[in-house]
Amino acid sequence: MKSCDPRNGAYKNGKTFEQCKEIAKEISLEIGKKISEQGVVNWTEILTTVNHDELVYKLTLKYLKQAGYDIGDWKNPKVTRINV
Repeated sequence: MKSCDPRNGAYKNGKTFEQCKEIAKEISLEIGKKISEQGVVNWTEILTTVNHDELVYKLTLKYLKQAGYDIGDWKNPKVTRINV
């Protein structure tokens, strides 16, 4: 019997979940640099950067939040640095 294990299934363009996580980590580092330079990055820019891959997009936002960035919400769709 086949099970629906998300760790082994293919996502957009045949990537596994682990590959999507690695891509998202790399992109979140790039976007973190861009936020340091510009101060803010819009969600649409992130979506374009991840080539409209929803899973990588969500993982990228997750990793940015874990790195200490304010990822905004639907009213304020942008990522900024949290002032401490």
